Amino acid sequence: MQAATRPALLRHALAACLLASLAFAATPSRAADATATSITQIDAGHFAQAEATITEALANPATDAAQKEALLFQRERMRRILLDFKLDADAVKARLRKQIPDLSDAEFAVWDAQGLLEKQVIDGRTLYFNRAPGNLFRISAEARARRKDPVPFDDGPNEVLNDHHRAIRAAAIRTGSSSVLPMREQVTQTVTVHADAVPAGETLRAWLPFPREITGQQEGVRLVGHSAGDATVSGTDVLQRTVYLEQKAVAGKPTVFSITWEATLYARDFNIDPAKVVASPITPELKPFVQERAPHIVYTDALKAYSKKVVGNETNPYRIAQKLFAAVDTIPWAGAREYSTISNISDYTLHAGHGDCGEQTLLLITLLRYNGIPARWQSGWMFSDGKYNNIHDWGQVYLAPYGWVPMDVTFGRLNGDAKLEYFYLGGLDAYRVAFNDDFSQPFQPRAKQFFRSETVDSQRGEVEWKGGNLYFDQWDYDFSWHRVDPSRGDASARR
Repeated sequence: MQAATRPALLRHALAACLLASLAFAATPSRAADATATSITQIDAGHFAQAEATITEALANPATDAAQKEALLFQRERMRRILLDFKLDADAVKARLRKQIPDLSDAEFAVWDAQGLLEKQVIDGRTLYFNRAPGNLFRISAEARARRKDPVPFDDGPNEVLNDHHRAIRAAAIRTGSSSVLPMREQVTQTVTVHADAVPAGETLRAWLPFPREITGQQEGVRLVGHSAGDATVSGTDVLQRTVYLEQKAVAGKPTVFSITWEATLYARDFNIDPAKVVASPITPELKPFVQERAPHIVYTDALKAYSKKVVGNETNPYRIAQKLFAAVDTIPWAGAREYSTISNISDYTLHAGHGDCGEQTLLLITLLRYNGIPARWQSGWMFSDGKYNNIHDWGQVYLAPYGWVPMDVTFGRLNGDAKLEYFYLGGLDAYRVAFNDDFSQPFQPRAKQFFRSETVDSQRGEVEWKGGNLYFDQWDYDFSWHRVDPSRGDASARR
């Protein structure tokens, strides 16, 4: 073989450099595309392919820090999905037969084919959602009728029409105020990290949700006490407010973080007259609340078609909101997989045929925004005069001339009184506190260093240490509460 001349060698070298530079220039976009590709692969259940995509992109020296973070989260998302989906068909049948002893394989197959048992095919394995057996009885009336011992569900007392709703409406009419029946509550929240979750002596960092001042809804918010050490409280303008605490882990002992706070909580009722509602000009302040916000508020083709079917030719903003509220209310509540595992919550809920409070709320918010009606998120915690309490999500809708009014599509329509049927489209019970006035907001002033366990909401808390995030399976949370002022009435209703 004849040796190459110096000019030829130079041309080859220049060509090689050019090709290398072109490849390098194209790499960042390929790295960004890798995240989108891995999301699609994970949603399709192709975890091995997604892992290969992620590994290749992470090995690329041109992948920047933000892209690496996004790719690493997709790897973490697969781990979390596998925590939520652990059951095979035999395990689901075994659980169902505790309530339906004579369940046949054929009967199971029918419900399975109807999509009533949430599952994913992951790398060829069919895995069912851990809560699918229990959810079946909420989704299917036929399955409920087959239960051996049909005990009622543990739902909140305000999810059905009761005297509290009637008292709210009566007080709102009598006083002319939309904020009535104040209650002063003291609440203690705890996060308990499992013993030996981290090595002894290591510092655990915890963020516990904390309420904001919201005029006419929750006022006089005051931190009363907290567990040992210093506490850093977010500013009042932070939309997902927290109290930040630190403690060192002790061998063989759980680590308990706690805060105690007080607030005056108001019931709300705008008692909306549909005839008075007009289309609101979209001011700069309102504009963000009629826009898409990926990944969970996106105007997909399926959502547009669903909206058209529900709304029809209606033009009155309240009537549009009412129609959409009623439509989403027909989607049955069911226990949800972790939000961080879902790539688009509103789209997921539209197609799943069931959803929990946050999923239903995000779907309704997306539908309202698509119709030009401003809508936004609220979430926190709800309780009762008894033992019932739970974390909960709801929202707000802007209806001129009333302004921002509450909406809780999970509680939905209240049967039994036509005047109060749509109470939760413009009203709210007093037995709740909002921790969040938006979703997926960063913690301030102390930011998390690692992935959050909950990437959308902030109700249970967050914990991490220098070795990484502690996921929900490594700690527990709890609430206790009591009324500080046992008197209650509308004498101090806001005007």
